[in-house]
Amino acid sequence: MEKQQQMPYEKGLDHSLKLLREGYSFIINRKQAFDSNVFETKLLGEKVICLTGSEAAELFYDTEKFKREGAAPEPVKKVLFGDGGVQALDGEAHRHRKAMFMDVMSQEQLARVRDLTEKYWDAAAAAWENRDEIVLYDEINRIFTQTACEWTGIPLGDDEVDTRAGQLQELFESSAEVSMSHLKARRDRSELEDWVKQYIRDVRNETRDVPEHTPLYKFSHHLDHNNEKLDEQTVAVELLNLIRPLVAISVYVVFTALALHEYPNEKEKLHTREEKRLEWFIQEVRRFYPFFPFTAARVNKSFSWNGYEFEEETLTLLDLYGTNHHPGDWNHPETFAPDRFADWDESPFNFIPQGGGEFDLGHRCAGEWVTIDLMKVSLDYIAHKLNYTLPEQDLSYSLAEIPALPASGIRMKNVKRKDTVN
Repeated sequence: MEKQQQMPYEKGLDHSLKLLREGYSFIINRKQAFDSNVFETKLLGEKVICLTGSEAAELFYDTEKFKREGAAPEPVKKVLFGDGGVQALDGEAHRHRKAMFMDVMSQEQLARVRDLTEKYWDAAAAAWENRDEIVLYDEINRIFTQTACEWTGIPLGDDEVDTRAGQLQELFESSAEVSMSHLKARRDRSELEDWVKQYIRDVRNETRDVPEHTPLYKFSHHLDHNNEKLDEQTVAVELLNLIRPLVAISVYVVFTALALHEYPNEKEKLHTREEKRLEWFIQEVRRFYPFFPFTAARVNKSFSWNGYEFEEETLTLLDLYGTNHHPGDWNHPETFAPDRFADWDESPFNFIPQGGGEFDLGHRCAGEWVTIDLMKVSLDYIAHKLNYTLPEQDLSYSLAEIPALPASGIRMKNVKRKDTVN
């Protein structure tokens, strides 16, 4: 019989302000203080269990032990995921909805996304040659907004790009903030949902000719686990759950540019443009740099694990950033070393920048393949197709800010395409 033990416990009435101050380091700091991969704390007046490391991640993604319903904080759900989105579903409803997303992640669809990304990179790079300076983060947001909208089948006029890119940026930048920015992000989500719903209505009324392979067409006609069409609000939410994460990859691309600058020896290894080297580099960017700090679930039914009691309905946080930096899973985790992925065991639990577990049945991000493809295209473009200079600027980023980003957004001057340089 498993021996029961007291879970490490952080004393105090509430530690929400510490979470806001410490950001990505909140769970890591307590993991080190308690010398434990599991501990209990209190956030917003509620008991919370925090987990880190691959063993804990494997537990967290056991769908019999944990559920997603009621786990995401209301501000995050309202802005980042939307009401009724796949992230908050469980059981048969989740499996059926997840299948809808996986259906648009075919090899043909991924190839289409790559082609569109290259198309918009080419157009952007040509325009940059006529400008003295660009901010890479803002420009990549535009590129990925155009890519995402054309891929999903949602029309986007040239005069709309800046507006929609800015609104989508607000969704992932301000979802966890307690500020006026959060209120603006909620308005932006409402406007984005209304914008998408008009096209869903057009598709269902057959007043707009949309290719059947597009997510807009597929989601609009999808039948749920009860063999009924999703209401247009839910379809809008789920289409934005394709578009918004794709645009958020701009965070990774900015860190990719930062890594090329900060680790010139690793950049030199990319000169052959070998596929495996490109992939190792972007995987290390995803492991090393911050993206999303943690993910949430609730205990489905009370159980015991490693002698610790997990009571039904207890809110539980899995540390994504901390697991990717866990010394029990990674050698020298604070060293940027892309070659480590030459021998990676491809575990779904030790490398979880966008969540872990199974793609088809679990809550691992369906868009992870898209992320990798877009980052490969972008890495190859920045490393091999552009000449540019980086002026003096603040390239630092703070783990207290979610999402963490280089302060300057990566300013580039004198950008030229290599095939047009005199």
